Amino acid sequence: MNFKSGQALLEICDVKNISISDAMLLREVQFLGSEEAEVIKKMEHAWEIMKKSARHALAKKIESMGGLIGGEAAKINNRRLTGNVSVCGNLMSKAIMYAMGVLEVNSSMGLIVAAPTAGSSGVIPGALLAIQEEMHFSDSDMIKALFHAGAIGYLIAHNATVAGAEGGCQAEVGSASAMAAAAITELLGGSPRQCLHAATSALSNLLGLVCDPIGGLVEAPCQQRNAMGVSNALVCAEIALSSIEHIVPFDEAVAVMYNVGRSLPNELKETALGGMAAAPSACSRCKKCP
Repeated sequence: MNFKSGQALLEICDVKNISISDAMLLREVQFLGSEEAEVIKKMEHAWEIMKKSARHALAKKIESMGGLIGGEAAKINNRRLTGNVSVCGNLMSKAIMYAMGVLEVNSSMGLIVAAPTAGSSGVIPGALLAIQEEMHFSDSDMIKALFHAGAIGYLIAHNATVAGAEGGCQAEVGSASAMAAAAITELLGGSPRQCLHAATSALSNLLGLVCDPIGGLVEAPCQQRNAMGVSNALVCAEIALSSIEHIVPFDEAVAVMYNVGRSLPNELKETALGGMAAAPSACSRCKKCP
């Protein structure tokens, strides 16, 4: 069983009366030629890595390779724990904290799950771990959510790109945000169609986002973009669960994102030659300019 478009995925879900996460699990079992238990075990391993990477930055100060980030997740956590009124609420603050923490681990050469890329690796664990802690979902629930996220990521990678060098940050953080938004929507009882509407909204909201890593390092503005991506995912899930549909179908949104990415100048696609990377203060901090 396979699906190469969002529409084909929905048809499978309708015919078999299954969720997107179940459809992706069936595909992986068939594609890998493995037993279902083995496929689930691999995803459980990925989830354990995600949880550890999200929490690691709270336990000890991490120094990034480029020295541009480090300690931000702990600062978010300290504000959250000291009784300050949260602008975002506890769920969102946690999601932001965990997303930023994963980027600290990544930038210090720690172990992360590239979901779908290293530069966007904080979005999915940030969203799912915060949801799990605040709403008391089991690890089994989160494994299903990861299969769902994988289905969305697979469709984007198959029909467009998740690479910043090809599509800008919209292809990295935008795709991760879409994957998380759809997964959360299913987790909270949304239908397959609502899930794809959530993914479409997430892609639409970040359409045109450039990839401009300062000094060519996956540190800044990447870390804060992950925080924005996880926030966008939660917002889009809430919209979809409220039965608000996006005007553009998911498959068209993926095509639009790809076309916008191809239209971006090379300076704005991971070359560190434009955007924030070309700001005088950024060049000074990294001792170089484009």
